[in-house]
Amino acid sequence: MSLKIVVLAKQVPDTRCVGKDAMNADGTINRAALPAIFNPEDLNALEQALRLKDTHPGSTVTILTMGPGRAAEIIREGLYRGADNGYLLTDRAFAGADTLATSYALATAIRKIGEYDIIVGGRQAIDGDTAQVGPQVAEKLGLPQVTYVEEIQEVKDGRIRVKRHIDGGVETVEAPLPIVLTVNGSAAPCRPRNAKLVQKYKRALGGQEKAAITKDGAELPYASLYESRPYLNIIEWSVADVNGDTKQCGLSGSPTKVKKIENIIFQAKESKTITGSDADVENLIVELLANHTIG
Repeated sequence: MSLKIVVLAKQVPDTRCVGKDAMNADGTINRAALPAIFNPEDLNALEQALRLKDTHPGSTVTILTMGPGRAAEIIREGLYRGADNGYLLTDRAFAGADTLATSYALATAIRKIGEYDIIVGGRQAIDGDTAQVGPQVAEKLGLPQVTYVEEIQEVKDGRIRVKRHIDGGVETVEAPLPIVLTVNGSAAPCRPRNAKLVQKYKRALGGQEKAAITKDGAELPYASLYESRPYLNIIEWSVADVNGDTKQCGLSGSPTKVKKIENIIFQAKESKTITGSDADVENLIVELLANHTIG
């Protein structure tokens, strides 16, 4: 059976580069101050989607992401690896969204896409670490969900079987389609870019990117390509395009507010070195008992 698969992906700030200018005064992330990368666990989710496409001829993989114009790079990265198309939710009204507003925007976009069998995303994004968006999307769409997925084992007769990793072991879960899955970072890593697909899609641009290039009347390079090759035009949707309610989007739809973010550097204080002698072990036990660490 052929499948229609939607991959939820996010462009995130590289949290290895967090500095004092990482936050804006309103508690939102200053994304312009940080390098942007493809959220790691979303890449694991993309690989699971592409494996399904490989084993189910006729299947399609669609990337759905939300962010500013530069987030179109996430869609290009998906196309380079084997995705078929993508949609970018981009609107000032989406800015500053917490997980509740993000899941609302994604759910409205998925309804507009209309046809889907499997919606899959990473377990969580490294800029928030909440693991809430996938389950919230499932709730808003009224779909079953399986979290902590390690591997999609089989899709057959309208049902899916997955292996999930939980505390204390591994579960095999079977559920009906359509469904929402979230994938662990310990799942199979995403395949590298395909050289032929890079050549095919390297000129793919979203509308905001084209507007930036042609600012001040500059001519768009390779303009004729975008007329003759429609697949190079990355589709961008605003709140109005997905029939969204602006009161439920962005900061206005976000009850969660971040007050502060900071780097915590752990530094060693006092340290002791003990040997394996009976005397050293005995002295250590006496000290741990005295300060109530044990006993």
